[in-house]
Amino acid sequence: QVQVVESGGGVVQAGGSLRLSCAASAASGSIFSINAMGWYRQAPGKQRELVATITSGGSTNYAESVKGRFSISRDDAKNTVYLQMNSLVAEDTAVYYCHVQWNLVLHSWGQGTQVTVSS
Repeated sequence: QVQVVESGGGVVQAGGSLRLSCAASAASGSIFSINAMGWYRQAPGKQRELVATITSGGSTNYAESVKGRFSISRDDAKNTVYLQMNSLVAEDTAVYYCHVQWNLVLHSWGQGTQVTVSS
């Protein structure tokens, strides 16, 4: 099983920036190959929604609401995916979840990290 741990959430003023990180790991000796990685978010009273994804080849996909403000990247040597969030607005307030697809058909989610944008 691949474990996923997010970090980097917090409280920021509108217009500010945050960088989220997500590291994937497995038990010693386990063999796994990470495919797509991504970020999703869930605001109170709303469904979880896609924020951004990145394939193993580096292709990215963004929700319309974050295009031009957020940037997803990955470091395969560290099994880590990042989400750089700039020009944050109150509507970006949510719990952000990291998702990792591995060994093609398996999926792991992180526990979530809270991002709060104050106006």
